This record gives sequence, structure tokens and C-alpha cells, in this order.
Amino acid sequence: MSANEARRRVEAVWRLESARIIAGLARLVRDVGLAEELAQDALVQALEQWPETGVPDNPGAWLTAVARRRGIDRIRREQTYARKLTEIGHRLETADDTAFDGVLDEEPIEDDVLRLVFTACHPVLPVPSRVALTLRMIGGLATDEIARAFLVPEATVAQRIVRAKKALAAAGVPFETPVGADRAARLASVLEVLYLVFNEGYAATAGDDLVRADLCREALRLGRVLAGLAPGEPEVHGLVALMEVQAARTRARTGPDGRPVPLAEQNRGQWDRLLIRRGVAALLRARGLGAAPGPYVLQAAIAVTHAQAPSFAETDWTAIAGLYELLVREAPSPVVELNRAVAVGMAHGPERGLEIVDGLAADLAGYHLLPSVRGDLLARLGRHDEARAEFARAAELTRNQAERRLLLDRADAP
Repeated sequence: MSANEARRRVEAVWRLESARIIAGLARLVRDVGLAEELAQDALVQALEQWPETGVPDNPGAWLTAVARRRGIDRIRREQTYARKLTEIGHRLETADDTAFDGVLDEEPIEDDVLRLVFTACHPVLPVPSRVALTLRMIGGLATDEIARAFLVPEATVAQRIVRAKKALAAAGVPFETPVGADRAARLASVLEVLYLVFNEGYAATAGDDLVRADLCREALRLGRVLAGLAPGEPEVHGLVALMEVQAARTRARTGPDGRPVPLAEQNRGQWDRLLIRRGVAALLRARGLGAAPGPYVLQAAIAVTHAQAPSFAETDWTAIAGLYELLVREAPSPVVELNRAVAVGMAHGPERGLEIVDGLAADLAGYHLLPSVRGDLLARLGRHDEARAEFARAAELTRNQAERRLLLDRADAP
């Protein structure tokens, strides 16, 4: 096996298994930062060995076993972990792999991973650090991918992650799923994490594929678990509704060659009606709780409006533009404003949408969707030379290869 092929296999396994491995190790060592370090050590060893030995039959178990052994070595080397050596090291050293797997399986994996999310979202951390740390741990995202999701420099994200791990360790934050007031205090950060993980899966910021289905599935699964833990929280149901409906469109979003298919061209017969029904039901549960709609409930309502339209031409863009007006007031951000520009352009004409987009140039400099949206609006106004230039600029800015190919096609269109 070549080194490049082995690296691709290792990276794929890491995407699937990292959250489980880190969560299981964190439950044992009671230190989230240490658990991630041990898992990363195992990842490095896989990168060194698999090109020569081949990928093992159960790569996740291989990584777990290596991380466990690294933990024992780490505890032995450092005197500050003497207590953990007494409490944990001997038990790990004498246990076989089957016994270790049994420890991981004592409680449902969903709860373990969700416990990891709540631990990383402890109030001792600033909100950006909570989100960055959790994206790194449950999504297996690289630092540069998180930076793209936040629209901030990569160095900033790296600093947040390092400081977050140190702060959790210094505060002795327990590895737990909180209850009562503690859960409510962390809920907003947990929802933001799940939202960003889903979005990274739904429209990957980098790589060859537009969609990373594993991240979408993980975020949606955790959202459903969270809805069961907090049934009286409308925003939890709102986020689940949003993810259900967006996930319903996955098959229609790419063609046979892997290229993105714009919403206007998607075959709505490929949309998953079961997921749409589940999303609508979750939205109704959120509304039935009687609270004023929050950001996730509003976004879910926008997604449901799209999903219930028989065709793109029959979409109620006026209703969607109105929902975006509410969303901008509830959760103002340049990205939300850019989405509002699309809806306003469809409901009230491209000139109106272009006015909004042009006001966002400073806030979204370097964000590829800004020139992409501007290109769409210019094309609808018949300003095709300007539109092609915008699509070319968007292609230069995106790091997703599938999206780049589509944008270059539009830039080269006659």
C-alpha cells in the first residue's frame, strides 16, 4: 500500500472513529485534553505503520488499543499522573482489548459522545473556544477546517483549542452530561456545535466532495439524542427540524459526476420525504411549546418552506424573505444577511438583492459565497461579463474541488 493511499485510509477512519475513541478515553482518564492527545498519538502511529503493514481488519479497535497503551506509558512517565496510575493505569495494563471494549460499551455510545460535547461546552471556556474544541473532537475536523467555518485565521482557532484543553484540565471539569440549570447554561453552545458540524458535512469547506455524509449523520444523531434529553427546549427541536429537512436533499445535491446541483435544478423526486416529514414534525413540536421562535426554529421554517414547494418556481420567496428578516433581527450576522439577499433577490428582484450584497463586501471579504451570490444576481440582470468575473473570483476562493468545478463552468459559460 502506498503512503498516500494509507494516509487517505487513516484519515477516513479518523473521521469515523475519533469521537468514539476520544469519548471512551475521556471517560477513563477523566481529562478531555489528555484523551485527545492519546488518540492523536495513535493516529500518528497509524500513519507510520499502516503503509508497511496494511490497514487492520478493525482499524477503530487498533487505534483504541494503541491509545490505551499510550495512556499507560504517559501515566508512568509523568509523576503528576501518579494518582491516575494507581486508579486507572493498573486496570488498563491488566485488561485485554475485549475488556476495554466492554468499558466503552457500558453506556450507549450516543451518550458518551454527547457527554464529550457537554464537557467541551463547559462555561469555564469562552463560547468560541467551546465550539472550536468540540468541532475538533466530535467531528474530527482539522484546525483549518474549523477556521473556515468560523471565518477566522487558523492560528486563532489553534490557540483557542490549546487554551481550552488547558482550562478544562486546570478547572477539573468532570466528564459528564449535566442536568438542570447546568444543562441549560451549556445548551446554546452545544446547539451551535451541532449546527456547525452539520453544516461542514452538508457543504464541506475543503476536499473533493461537496457532502460529507458522516458529519451530517453524526450531528443529526446527536441532535435527536439531545431532543430526547431536553424535550421542553424549542430550539433543540428547531435545530433537529432544520437538519432533518436539509439532510433530505442530500441525494439531489450532487450529480453522477459528483458536481453540485443548484437548488433550482434539483430533482425534487430524489428528496427524502420521510426526513422531510420528520423535520416538519420536529418544527411543529418546537412551535407547540409556545415560545417566540429562536434562530434555529426560524431556519427550520425557511427549510420547510423550501421543502414544501412543489417546484423551484413555486417557492414562496416572499415568505422566505420575511423569515430572513426575523432571523436577521434574532441572530444578526453577515452570512445570514447574505442569505437574506438571495431571498430578497428572488422575491423582489435582483437589484434589491444586489444592494444588500454590495453592503457586505467588507464583512465577507475572502468568503467565496459572496462573489458567487453576486454573480447569480448579476447574471439575472443580464450583466454577464461581470457575472463571469464574480464566478471566477469565487472559484479562486473556495477550497472545495466540486464547488470550484461548478463555479469555473459558470465563469466559462458563453
